[in-house]
Amino acid sequence: MSELRDAAARWLSQDPDPDTRAELQALLDAGDEAALADRFASALRFGTAGLRGELGAGPNRMNRVTVMRAAAGLAARLREAGAAERPGVVIGYDARHGSERFALDTAAVVTGAGLRAWLLPRPLPTPVLAFAVRHLGAAAGVMVTASHNPPRDNGYKVYWGDGAQILPPLDAEIAAAIDAVGRVDELPLGGPGDWTVLGEEIVEAYLAALDGLPLADSPRDVSVAYTPLHGVGLEVLRRAFARAGFPEPVVVAEQAEPDPDFPTVAFPNPEEPGAMDLVTALAERTGADLAIANDPDADRCAVAVPGPDGWRTLTGDEVGGLLAEYVLRHTRGDDRLVTTTIVSSSLLGRIAERHGVRFAESLTGFKWIMKARTAPDDRQVFGYEEALGYSVGGDGGVPVRDKDGIGAALAIAALAAEAKRDGRTLLDLLDDQARRYGLHLTAPLSIRVEDRSLIADAIARLRQSPPTVLGGLEVARVDDLSTGPDGLPPTEGLRLRMSGARVVVRPSGTEPKLKCYLEVVRPPGETDRAAAARTLEAVRADLAAALGLPRPGA
Repeated sequence: MSELRDAAARWLSQDPDPDTRAELQALLDAGDEAALADRFASALRFGTAGLRGELGAGPNRMNRVTVMRAAAGLAARLREAGAAERPGVVIGYDARHGSERFALDTAAVVTGAGLRAWLLPRPLPTPVLAFAVRHLGAAAGVMVTASHNPPRDNGYKVYWGDGAQILPPLDAEIAAAIDAVGRVDELPLGGPGDWTVLGEEIVEAYLAALDGLPLADSPRDVSVAYTPLHGVGLEVLRRAFARAGFPEPVVVAEQAEPDPDFPTVAFPNPEEPGAMDLVTALAERTGADLAIANDPDADRCAVAVPGPDGWRTLTGDEVGGLLAEYVLRHTRGDDRLVTTTIVSSSLLGRIAERHGVRFAESLTGFKWIMKARTAPDDRQVFGYEEALGYSVGGDGGVPVRDKDGIGAALAIAALAAEAKRDGRTLLDLLDDQARRYGLHLTAPLSIRVEDRSLIADAIARLRQSPPTVLGGLEVARVDDLSTGPDGLPPTEGLRLRMSGARVVVRPSGTEPKLKCYLEVVRPPGETDRAAAARTLEAVRADLAAALGLPRPGA
């Protein structure tokens, strides 16, 4: 306990934040050993996803000391790369608790280290920051956001000069530089006059880049109900729709303004049950053709459509398949590349083959999707992951080298308007794809835990003794992803292949979840979704039993 108290005292003496100082002092005064151990016995580790965690005092929390150390480590790595002679870091932030303060601290540390810094003018979507890195020719970018995490969390995402999120070994190099940082109260800091606060021109430049999406020949007659889920997407999305000539969406009033407490949803993630309820109710009341939701930092896009049994939220794989074919119909060239991840549907590979374009698979996450290539001259026009992330491009390639919920919303609106002109719906287009490529039905199995060690134990059990049958289908092959099969970089997880089905099991990189990705494939012409869904549910039930983890409500 004395070691924890000593560590807490050292932290307290350098912490510039009165709120976290008061929190920590109260724990010391109360002798709360469990709370101190939770904050000081371990630390948030910087990785390819940057930092993400609960707000509070100590190295195992997101706070001003943690952020300043991260900024100092990033600046040190940039100086090693010669960034002192090149443009520096562009910094963005969302509307979460602490985001603006963390962005200002980053600017102070970066300029104090002798580098240039640009600060976005206000809370803005993550894709604006990702775009700004390349647009400004910056050496790196930082986005302060926890995306769709719960209200108590915040995070710190790092982009390199190519506008994409960092990959190994760069993450380890930055982490080592962070570990070498001393006390933050001894860091040289710049002041407000030392960095540049960008104006509206950066948002205009981002919107102008979206003009390159393949929308020109599409009609505009489509009505959209929209929610930013208490995040920062509304103003930019409205401007994007107006610029492209679409009618202004009707907006869920209760979720329109940024609110870091996300009061109307259990989790501010459009994938979570109930998160789309208000926007689909609004769509129903107003007779909208389409319901669209962004997550709080507007890098993800969820879509719902009216169907015979009420409004149906499309899966990320369904939207990914529809957008891919839309992009490929409206672009040209055999150097076009479409990319997705090993946990997303196999449908994209079949679409690419039919259209005669290049196709690549990557590990999970847009940091990998944006780097996936089949040849040096690949022109990436589309990338997606099943978790509602899409990067939509035109003949000039993708304007944002990360997932972009604003650009995706524009493209899905254009596709829906095109279908409406022809007397059809997105559901009709899904049936067309099933007849053409085969029915590809996917579903997740996510298990949230309090103790992350349970996830490691479950994967270890599955690795040691994998099931031989799932959902009545024989497991023909088990790939240990930690060995890097098929030329992929090693990652934790397993892939189980069956005839007409596939399962991938992996730990979440940002949340205490075990995530499983299930797919059932039927041959072209078979469109019996109910039968495929029964098989999928049987696979899910058997997999859940094999994992041996408690499920909510079970």
